[in-house]
Amino acid sequence: MKHEAVRSGVPASGAAGLLDRIRLRHVTCFVAVAQERNLGRAADRLGLTQPAVTKTLNELESVAAARLLDRGRHGAQLTAAGEQFLRHALGVTEAMAAAATALAGAGEPTTATVRLGALPTVAGVLLPGAVARLHERHPGVGVQVRTGSNTVLLEALRAGELDLVLGRMAEPATMRGVSFELLYAESLALVVRPGHPLTPGGGPVSLPAVLAYPVVVATAGTVPRHHTEVLLQRHGLHLPAGCVETLEVSVARAIVRHTDAVWFTAERAPQVDLDDGLLVRLDVPAPGTAEPVGVFRRSVDEPSVVIDALLATLRTLAGE
Repeated sequence: MKHEAVRSGVPASGAAGLLDRIRLRHVTCFVAVAQERNLGRAADRLGLTQPAVTKTLNELESVAAARLLDRGRHGAQLTAAGEQFLRHALGVTEAMAAAATALAGAGEPTTATVRLGALPTVAGVLLPGAVARLHERHPGVGVQVRTGSNTVLLEALRAGELDLVLGRMAEPATMRGVSFELLYAESLALVVRPGHPLTPGGGPVSLPAVLAYPVVVATAGTVPRHHTEVLLQRHGLHLPAGCVETLEVSVARAIVRHTDAVWFTAERAPQVDLDDGLLVRLDVPAPGTAEPVGVFRRSVDEPSVVIDALLATLRTLAGE
């Protein structure tokens, strides 16, 4: 680990002094609280009492002469100094975990696990093919996939709980400590079942006609939902009452395949069903709704053969 003083007014010459006073228990405790974002859960994870966790954090912040975590009724949130310290602290705990595994294994071969995060509307686009190709080259590598919102996944990435996240370009304030690589851009699409009353002519369909049917949309606060509302507003329309709101692709596709509902979705999410003829895309232009999709990773992560191979596969599949 490359040791640096956190941005707390501590000069670089004071880094050696900090190194002498910071103990592994300080680092382990800080990482647990940063990842759990709750002192009680961190205490359970560490097998300690909550007062013991609080005392350890207070010792660390005293040594660093900086506030690393804001602790309140709604949990523990990293400060700017805390985010910077976490990027290096993760390296310490991960190295210790790897060393312990190596000792416990007594020379037995170890297997890597790649921890992936993905938006529900993105997970089924590239990940299945990427994981299949990864296993062709590295058959012993495990893969863990977690879905969720962009904000939640990026928090998990910064906290070291994920190695990569497939998601949409985020606001600059949420990009601290992570990098983004564009894979593709996609627009909004309106999708229905074959034989839907809106499909006989195969020509353009008006939005007022669409809203005469039940609607399935993404949940509030997401990019597809924002684009849906903007598209309707351009035509003087609003989402009708009784919409089904979900980020779960499996739920949306099941509803649309078996009813007359219309699904407002990111265009690649239902691609397999469109290719198989199980769903049909309506001819409804959606200009101005293109959104970049790509892969996030922590800026300070060390190179990894497995991660680099997975990234290369994602780039290839995105190009195809």
